[in-house]
Formats: sequence, structure tokens, C-alpha cells
Amino acid sequence: MKINIPNLLTWFRIVLIPVFVAAFYLSDSTLSLHSKNLVATGVFVLASATDWLDGYLARRLNQSSAFGAFLDPVADKLMVAAALILLVKLERADAIIAFIIIGREITISALREWMAKVGESKSTAVSMLGKVKTSFQMVAIGMLLYHERILNVDCQAVGSLLLYLAALLTLWSMGYYLMVAMQRLKEI
Repeated sequence: MKINIPNLLTWFRIVLIPVFVAAFYLSDSTLSLHSKNLVATGVFVLASATDWLDGYLARRLNQSSAFGAFLDPVADKLMVAAALILLVKLERADAIIAFIIIGREITISALREWMAKVGESKSTAVSMLGKVKTSFQMVAIGMLLYHERILNVDCQAVGSLLLYLAALLTLWSMGYYLMVAMQRLKEI
């Protein structure tokens, strides 16, 4: 494993996951619900920012590595899965929506691994649709974690709407990736 700044940021994101989860398991006398929401949202936003930053730095500093390309999406999926499971437990998100999003991530990861084994990894590269889905998903999760009003905006209502839109984009992008993969395999 090559140690560089982008890989360290990815590892940092993974280390943040237990901190993120632990915030909601502290007693209410240790940390108020408002503080739990604030800490979890802050950690999630920090993790999301480091996701963007590690990719940017890997390209900018020419520090891309095979290990980083593997670990980065794993870190993202772990953080999103942890957040969605917590949101379901807190009754801020629907379990079906969490299942759709987590299930898609597992399916596409398996598809990418399989396509790489048959020499077609470029056909399942991240699409713009996947990036839009991720943006909706990250904003939705952040709002649902915060859960309180911001400037008279109901974060729960807006976050729920965005999460449903992210779930629709999740299904759409999964269909897209599966179609592209099947088409490429027919050509082989």
C-alpha cells in the first residue's frame, strides 16, 4: 500500500465512522439530542468533504493508486450505510429506502469487480448520473442527521424528499450500469 495524502484522507474517513455512530450512543446526560445531531452532521459533512478532497488531491498531486481506487469507494459505502442504518433506527428514514440505496451499492460494487475480472472495468466507471445521485444522497443524509430547522427550513421534510429522489436516482443509475455491463458483455 502506497501511503500518500489521498490515502490518508480515505483512512481518516473510515476512522470517523465509529466516532459518527458513537455520537448517538452516548447517554442524553452526556450529550443532548441537539448536540448529537450537530456532532453527527459535522462528522458526516467532514467525511463527505474529505471524499471530494482525496480524489482532487490524488489527481492534482498525481498520487492515484490502485489501493486508493479500491479503498475510496469502500469508505464511502461504509459511511453511507452507517448513516442510513442510524437514520432508520432514529426513525428519520424509511427502511425500504435504506435497503434500496445500500443494496444498489453492494450490487454495483459486485458488478464492477466482475467487470474488472473480464477486462471491462471502464464500462462501469462512475457516470454523471451516479455523481448526481451521490450529491442528492449526501445532502439528504446531512439534513436528516441534523433533523432540526435551519432558517425556517424543515430539514426532516426536505431531507426525506431528497432521500426519496436519491433512491429513485439510485434505481435509475443501477439500471444504467446493468444495461451498459450487459451490452459490453454481449460484445465480448
